[in-house]
Amino acid sequence: MLRAYIRQDDRLVASDVDVTDADASIESAVWYNLTDPTRAEDDYVEARLGIDIPTRAEMDDIEPSARLYTEDGAEFMTITALVNTDTDEPMKTPITFVLRNTQLVTVRYADPKPFKLFERLVTRPTNNSYTTGEKVMLGLIEAIIDRLAQLLETTGDEIDQISREVFGNKARKPTRKTRDLENLIERIGKKGDILTLARESLVSITRLSTFHQTTEADNAKVARDLRQELKVLQRDAAALSDHATFMSSKINFLLDATLGLINLEQNQIIKIFSVAAVVFLPPTLVASVYGMNFDLMPELHFSFGYPMALLLMVASAVLPYLFFKRKGWL
Repeated sequence: MLRAYIRQDDRLVASDVDVTDADASIESAVWYNLTDPTRAEDDYVEARLGIDIPTRAEMDDIEPSARLYTEDGAEFMTITALVNTDTDEPMKTPITFVLRNTQLVTVRYADPKPFKLFERLVTRPTNNSYTTGEKVMLGLIEAIIDRLAQLLETTGDEIDQISREVFGNKARKPTRKTRDLENLIERIGKKGDILTLARESLVSITRLSTFHQTTEADNAKVARDLRQELKVLQRDAAALSDHATFMSSKINFLLDATLGLINLEQNQIIKIFSVAAVVFLPPTLVASVYGMNFDLMPELHFSFGYPMALLLMVASAVLPYLFFKRKGWL
């Protein structure tokens, strides 16, 4: 789908473009928004701006030279954005910004929530600040950063909740407590994946802003307010990236702590079996001795031999138990 945003009075007006019957006014659009474009839509934009729209495979390339470059007087910048951030399984998707003079082209194959919010923002009648493609691009990046900040805040709250559950588990049965901790490990893993995706997106945004700032500085076209806005975006992305790194460290700590608690519970179970084996070993030895049927055994015909053997087995079990109890091993 191709949607063009044209400047009219004090706002941008959105118009869905039919490439087979396009209005001439579309050529002056400030922003061409390509969402899962067809070949005909790519060709239409390429013909209007004299650029080559990158393919999906080129957008997925992780090499900096393939994601950030200039060609035919246009800047091509690709970042990693997140979709499905309202669920426990967000996904990453590439978004390419093509900036040529005062016009912007965005190419994407998903529909991140910041784009929906920003599209509603720029079409408001009272919004007259997005006069060029560059300002639209910076506004989109700011919207993506704001969404990542919300995601990190929500993830941080959920990590705090997981931390309380890890260290406040009051389950008395070892098997139930271990099962609860194993479920927490799965939740910890999901939060770790979210933080990894968020950091990857923030790093790509930082690279884009640095590249754009450098390119514009070389061309001596950056106005003071735009330079300041770029610096603010860089600082925000860097601060959020540091925060994501901190939360990743906390995630690793919680994972280690959870595994440690599981090991403690399992060791406690093994300890019980070990003590039981040691306690019942002396009675077993006594029973084995008096279970032998030799004719010359002195106690074989002793009238009190059976109760004596039982008493001896009980005593041999109780004495090790009391010894372990006194030592604090139980």
